[in-house]
Amino acid sequence: KLEKEHVPVGREIAGVVLQGILPLEAEQSGLCSVVVTDEYNLVQKPEKVSWFEAAAVIKDGLRAYTALHTLARMAAGQTVLVLDGAGPFGVLAIQLAHYHGVKVLATALSPEDQKFLEELRPSVARVIRVWDSKEDLVDSCLEETGGLGVDIIIDSGVRLYDEEPEAQRHCPHKHDLLTLLSVGGHWVTTEQHLQLDPPDSHILFLKAASLSFLNDEVWTTSRAKQGRYLHILKDVMDKLCTGTFRPQLEDPVPLYEATVSMEMVQRKQTRKRIAVKL
Repeated sequence: KLEKEHVPVGREIAGVVLQGILPLEAEQSGLCSVVVTDEYNLVQKPEKVSWFEAAAVIKDGLRAYTALHTLARMAAGQTVLVLDGAGPFGVLAIQLAHYHGVKVLATALSPEDQKFLEELRPSVARVIRVWDSKEDLVDSCLEETGGLGVDIIIDSGVRLYDEEPEAQRHCPHKHDLLTLLSVGGHWVTTEQHLQLDPPDSHILFLKAASLSFLNDEVWTTSRAKQGRYLHILKDVMDKLCTGTFRPQLEDPVPLYEATVSMEMVQRKQTRKRIAVKL
């Protein structure tokens, strides 16, 4: 349903109006060839950047900015631990941290991820092999930081209990992350169901540390944040254009293969970001 005050007189709208549930109670249809969208949800694409790169990078770039700048308040000279550093989000988080002079530690989920992270330039200070039972995450981080712990933790999932599904076997336990967090450190989590027991909260209190939940979609829920949101989107495109962001992308997928590609992403059978070609 389109109301007159939302669409200027004379604007051409093509498509079939459908009724359904869309994010944030959107009034526009979700299926049509031409759509009307809010100007605060758009960013100009640089000429040197392809449509596939822009589409594949914009979300992970926004997440990296939200985690490191908005939530963690990173500064040059700090140490950040990026869990699953070879993932699409982890790669951009590492590159953004390097750009601002932050020392980066990263975890690798497989030998292939380890090789990829070791070949990154600028280089990662230490690649922690979580797939190898002989290497301990906490000991490795404390050794690398002289026992002080890391200033920022960016996770990609957390084990809440000792008995977890096989898919989370490489995720660290929440107690491990609390242990390796430095005094005054910031833990940014993507685990929306994270629950801390009173002893866990007491550890955060003693360290004067903070815990933040990473939800990059929150920018569109407040009009007071729209200016900063647009600035971040523009900076992501600029860094993609200048080569600061160097994403790992699969070849564009045609629309008829989108379902298969989505299943691969959900099963974590691909380590690169996939863009659908319309």
